[in-house]
Amino acid sequence: MPNRISEEQIEEVRKSNDIVDVVGEYVQLKKQGRNYFGLCPFHGEKSPSFSVTQEKQIFHCFGCGKGGNVLTFIMEIEDFTFYEAIKLLADRSGIDLPEAALNNQTSVSEENQNVLSAYEWVTKLYHHLLRFTKDGKEGYQYFKDRGISDETIGAFQLGFAPNAKNFTSEFLEKKGFHQQVLVKSGLISLNQDNSVSDRFRGRVTIPIRNHLGKTVGFGARTITGQEPKYLNSSESELFQKGKLLYNFDLAKKHIRRQNEAVLFEGYMDVISAYQAGVKNAVATMGTSLTDFQAKLLRRYVDSVVLCYDADNAGTEATYKAALLLLRAGCIVKVANLRENTDPDSFIHEYGGEIFQEEVIRSSKTFMSFYMQYIKKDYNLRNEGDRIQYIEDVLKQLAMIDSSVEREYYMKELSNEYNISMDTLTEELNGHRRKSGIHKDKREENRYTNRVSGFQPSNQLLPAYHNAERKLLAHMLQNVSITDRVQQELGASFNVDDHKVIATHLYAFYEGNHQADISMFLEQLSDSRLKQLVTEIAMMPLIDNISDGEINDYIRVIRAEQSNMTDIKTLREQQKLAEQQNDPVKAAKIAMQIIELQKQLKHIN
Repeated sequence: MPNRISEEQIEEVRKSNDIVDVVGEYVQLKKQGRNYFGLCPFHGEKSPSFSVTQEKQIFHCFGCGKGGNVLTFIMEIEDFTFYEAIKLLADRSGIDLPEAALNNQTSVSEENQNVLSAYEWVTKLYHHLLRFTKDGKEGYQYFKDRGISDETIGAFQLGFAPNAKNFTSEFLEKKGFHQQVLVKSGLISLNQDNSVSDRFRGRVTIPIRNHLGKTVGFGARTITGQEPKYLNSSESELFQKGKLLYNFDLAKKHIRRQNEAVLFEGYMDVISAYQAGVKNAVATMGTSLTDFQAKLLRRYVDSVVLCYDADNAGTEATYKAALLLLRAGCIVKVANLRENTDPDSFIHEYGGEIFQEEVIRSSKTFMSFYMQYIKKDYNLRNEGDRIQYIEDVLKQLAMIDSSVEREYYMKELSNEYNISMDTLTEELNGHRRKSGIHKDKREENRYTNRVSGFQPSNQLLPAYHNAERKLLAHMLQNVSITDRVQQELGASFNVDDHKVIATHLYAFYEGNHQADISMFLEQLSDSRLKQLVTEIAMMPLIDNISDGEINDYIRVIRAEQSNMTDIKTLREQQKLAEQQNDPVKAAKIAMQIIELQKQLKHIN
């Protein structure tokens, strides 16, 4: 049927999108053994409990329990419907799907779809005006004067909004957009007399895209002397400054590749840096870094270089941003920008190569920056202030896990202030004891990041429960084991969820499917069951399990069924003894029940 997505097309899309590659676009993954680990994007954590297996094409978080295949991941991370997820993955791998099957299958409201469509039209319009019309010549010249090439103008879709009151609104109304939507989108402004006017008229425009590359707002700068000098789109459901990073859609692949992001304060800093070869560049939206943005960066990367203006305001903003990033678990560096310069003007004056070499690659550690930053709070000619300064630095040093790094900066203090290393070490260790750092080796260090293979804790489950889980784990990977279990046990598992999974698995293999956990997950409609199957599938297993071990699992499961039958019979006898006023007999039967239950717990 042309208007439906067939099972074959779904499988083609799924198999064309390796789960490690797709998840790696959202989470920094590090290989540990056969699996990949990273910080879970679905719940806050500092130690990696999120695992992806390439062999099975599934993911699972041992912390929050979420799991599934590549489609499940996209639906969860983007809050997408199934159709939106399949379309994103199909587009990603160049597979055409029947358009009719995708229509209206979206989680985005109709109004927001209209807003996104309006921004798409206006982005193209403003860019066309800038590049190819007389009306945009002034804007084009502005970017050329700032050293921006045509290629970069194209990459960022820079544009110009004509200095005409209703140019944009009339253009969009002809495209069928209602005035109410345009006001809500922030593309036009509603005046006090209820008339409307173009919000960005007479300004060069910089499209602000979300992580999927869709324009959700504009940053704009006047070139006609208007106030304010800079103007952003108004906040909306789609455009939230505290949750977006400028250029993140283009930079994220470079961020992953280099395992480092460079964070700027402004759009033009990013554009100039990108043109100069710093492709892993992002910026906040003219506001301070937020906790959300810091955690977003941490999910993708270990290290962040802060490259803010080298003036007093920029230094204060650098310190505040650094604390947020450290709290999120990032390694923080501070760009070595010359005093009273900004990144854009530095690149314009000295060129991209010098900027990369002298500013970015020569970045200072946070500790080096901190030692310099807090000097402003002390009069170091005064003995008391010097002592207090050293105490402050030692407290900060105590938070660093690396003994090499601690010793490096203590030697600096020792040489500069003529204090012995023994004294500094004793004082620093005192701070570490007070803060409890030396006691808790599990505490994630604020300045370093270690990804270790996360192992789920052994759940205290009855022996039969564990036997059923292990048996199902083998069945998920082996058709012949499943056939054998079907013959000997059928659906006679003791746990109801296990019965349902086994029944689905029998049907899956009877449909001539090979062992494919990711594909099997696609057959399940119950999200809770999907998570359980994923959890079971992630269990470590013996590669070549023997017939004897399979027999042991089946024996434990049957023994539970047999003992449960015996317990049920004894309970009926106990109830009868109580009805006959024979407490001694009832007590003896109760002891038999307890003994049987103990035996159940110790069956291997």
